[in-house]
Amino acid sequence: MTGPVSPRVVVKVLPDQSALGRAAADEFRRCGREAVAARGRFTVALSGGATPRKMYEMLAEPPYRDTIAWGDVHVFWGDERHVPPGNSDSNFQMAYAAWLSRVPLPPANIHRIKGEVSDARAAADDYELTLREFFRLEAGEVPRFDLLLLGIGRDGHTASLFPHNGAQHEASRLVVAPWVEKISAYRITLTLPVLNAAASVAFLASGPDKAKAVRAVLQGKSQPERLPAQLVRPSSGSVTWFLDRDAGSLLEDR
Repeated sequence: MTGPVSPRVVVKVLPDQSALGRAAADEFRRCGREAVAARGRFTVALSGGATPRKMYEMLAEPPYRDTIAWGDVHVFWGDERHVPPGNSDSNFQMAYAAWLSRVPLPPANIHRIKGEVSDARAAADDYELTLREFFRLEAGEVPRFDLLLLGIGRDGHTASLFPHNGAQHEASRLVVAPWVEKISAYRITLTLPVLNAAASVAFLASGPDKAKAVRAVLQGKSQPERLPAQLVRPSSGSVTWFLDRDAGSLLEDR
């Protein structure tokens, strides 16, 4: 099932996780080719969690591995746990093990968040500087990623913008390090101005435990404090939701 929920939002419900991963990998390759043709490079911000792993594994294998200009790809992260890069909870570690270490991507093209820094706020400051330098931003400007991958939590959070946390109200910073009470930990995350500047946003969600959140975000009433994912509305970009059958099971037919 494929259909628009607004002029710039498309929902694709795929049969299973493998089909979801393949569709997302196709989107990655398509966005990459268009970006390289237009600007000579492809910038993508990755998400963590379990759902994108299948996509990452597919990108490391033919036909994707052999049909992507890896030297033109620059990889960033939408958010990170406050852990070292080798930690099993690290978003970087998951992507690196499943994908980045298995393709000819230049190490200099991997721009990770330094979750090992003891002060999470310092790690956020460091990553903001990384973004400002790479994208050559002037004061008040935000980076425009060619593709931004996002997930959704059962509570409606996305990246590390959690319900009733306050981080989703940040309007001037590119990166912040909110304390998340429900998990008793700091997270380091891109802010909404960055998420909403992306050219293409791809939400990936799988499993029956995501179905209620997906329905609430896409078809429920506006509750941005409770459902921060509702706030991702690129001003001049597109949003595509890639769902497996379970995650999309509660959506009303359109």
